[in-house]
Amino acid sequence: MRRPVHTKPMVPSVPEHLTIAVDAATPVSGLLLHPTQADACLVFAHGAGAGMDHPFMAAVARELAMRRIATLRYQFPYMENRGKRPDPPHVCHATVRAAVAAARQRLPATPLVAGGKSFGGRMTSQAQAEAPLPDVRGLVFFGFPLHPPKQPSDARAQHLFDIKIPLLFLQGTRDTFAEMPLLQPLLHALGNRATAILIEDADHSFHVPARSGRSDAQVLIQLVDSLAAWTGSVIAGSPVSTNP
Repeated sequence: MRRPVHTKPMVPSVPEHLTIAVDAATPVSGLLLHPTQADACLVFAHGAGAGMDHPFMAAVARELAMRRIATLRYQFPYMENRGKRPDPPHVCHATVRAAVAAARQRLPATPLVAGGKSFGGRMTSQAQAEAPLPDVRGLVFFGFPLHPPKQPSDARAQHLFDIKIPLLFLQGTRDTFAEMPLLQPLLHALGNRATAILIEDADHSFHVPARSGRSDAQVLIQLVDSLAAWTGSVIAGSPVSTNP
């Protein structure tokens, strides 16, 4: 029997611009990067201080597209309006839901996962904990912000125990927003729902020092390869938990 041929996906040179309606009076921008034959789509929220155009967000989207994973990046309203202070949680949660709905409408047959960088990941998980996001099969955190720097606490994580779908934590071991002595017990407590990929020497921005012997570009590849593998397992219905 002839083996299937896995052709390289065609990736648009520029993402498609979308307008997402949070409510009748609140439109926000979105960027859909959709390779041919996409196996999944990540609904991808930005961090607190930088929007969907941040180079890290764009690089992740490009690399995921090469691995047959589409991305829908989007703005929270405060970022859309060039504000400095994040929106109240209920506004962010509504925005997450609107973005998930937009992804489902635009890609009706494509499996969805959702999450984001730092703040965006936490807003996504809070929304999921309040009420499951329709058709979302798992959540992804690029640096879950467990606590502010130098204020160690795990209070921000309590809502994670209300989530029943798989969780992927991509975390740097030098992340001052998630100190390892607090993060590791949390991951163990979450049990089989949680998969953790710990990036040695990486900080909250996934920057690694020269002494690590690796570059930020190599870290990015590790992140997207880990995410692609986890997404495939979630779609197949058999996520593998790897807790430190």
